[in-house]
Amino acid sequence: MSNKQTAQFYQEVLDICLTAGRLMIEGGSEMYRVEDTMLRIARNAGIDDPRVFATPTCVFMSLDGGDLSQMKQIRDRNINLELVDRVNELSREFAAKKIDLPELRERIIKVANAPSFPMWLQVVGAGVLSATLMVLFMDNYDWVDFPGAAFVGAVGFWAYCEFKEYTKVRFLSELVAAMVMGLLAVFLNYLDPKMIIDHILVGALMTLVPGLALTNALRDLFMGDLLSGIVRMCEATLSALALGGGVALVLKFMGA
Repeated sequence: MSNKQTAQFYQEVLDICLTAGRLMIEGGSEMYRVEDTMLRIARNAGIDDPRVFATPTCVFMSLDGGDLSQMKQIRDRNINLELVDRVNELSREFAAKKIDLPELRERIIKVANAPSFPMWLQVVGAGVLSATLMVLFMDNYDWVDFPGAAFVGAVGFWAYCEFKEYTKVRFLSELVAAMVMGLLAVFLNYLDPKMIIDHILVGALMTLVPGLALTNALRDLFMGDLLSGIVRMCEATLSALALGGGVALVLKFMGA
């Protein structure tokens, strides 16, 4: 290949790898898995000595002995393990020679532009999750609290998603959602004193508790990604404080 064709090829590989890494981080993947996927794509494309460094907020990659380097910022991080699995599976299909580089690029772009689950389905899922986890954690099969936890969890999750559209501070969205859940739980208890506020809130808050973020933080630390592990640990701690603080504020001022 000529120098121009080589530069275009390197740029194409960089774009594919960085897009794959960005999607995996946005889906909540661990950093070592992100780096492994990007390196697998680059090496199977015929690149010698690719270099990758991934963090929760940015991913860097260099080719051609470090002469060609680029980075991509990650501004939005959620939990979407299906997205992580699809990108990882595409990299393995490319490694197995089932698809070529242009097809890999096309399919990764398709994955990036694929619509997410509709809001109504996410809200219904949050309600079901809240009710079932209330039973699991509280060991309470009282059918009075069961629909209460489902209702509070669904509305609280909807409030979180809606408020997130108006602010870039995720912790503020979690604080508002927790306050909404607290107000609804107190209101339901006022309508029917048989409903236990603690039971309802334990189930409802589980939809926003950063359990996977904490797990990934520990896995990153164990794998030696100290920067990513510490950042994610701090992020999970702030989320937990926002959720707890929102509920505490409501219960304190409502006298519940």
